[in-house]
Amino acid sequence: MLASYATFVGIVRSVLLYLAVAAAAVCAFDWAVRTRRINPFNRSARFFRGRIEPLMQPVERVIVRAGGVPTAAPWWTLVAVVVGGILLVSVLQLLGGVLTQVVFGLAEPRGLPMLVLSWAFSIVKFALLVRVLSTWLPVSPYSKWIRWSYVLTEWMIAPLRRVIPLVGMFDITPIIAWILLGLAQSVFGIP
Repeated sequence: MLASYATFVGIVRSVLLYLAVAAAAVCAFDWAVRTRRINPFNRSARFFRGRIEPLMQPVERVIVRAGGVPTAAPWWTLVAVVVGGILLVSVLQLLGGVLTQVVFGLAEPRGLPMLVLSWAFSIVKFALLVRVLSTWLPVSPYSKWIRWSYVLTEWMIAPLRRVIPLVGMFDITPIIAWILLGLAQSVFGIP
């Protein structure tokens, strides 16, 4: 089962690579037509303007609203395709890792509580990371995308803030919380 999943991820990775190469060729040609490096009235340019440019209009609208130029739409589309492919492969690999852990956890029932504890520590560490990164961006802590990280980490950060003073204008309690989580993992023998 795990081998077939790994084969599936390999096939998806290969397909995404070929799609990215095709998208790069299409985006390069569309960019050349938009910037008039290729005659926009020849047959292939008319095909691209009729078939491909409508697909890039949502990207173009976002770029223009952000103050960019419409001729950059093909390159931003390529960036979106590549980043989307990387994210898809990363999510599939993450699911493969979770699937592997579940299979080994079910094969050795005594390891199941350790597996659940390992997942809990990983989730709290990820929430701590999201919480710290969100403070660097203009995002409200009450936003639906960030609130969950505050809910999962406030039980640990609030008591530390009462004990640990600010260092200049920096709050180092998330770093201390990360270190304490790592220590707790090593004490319990959780990977």
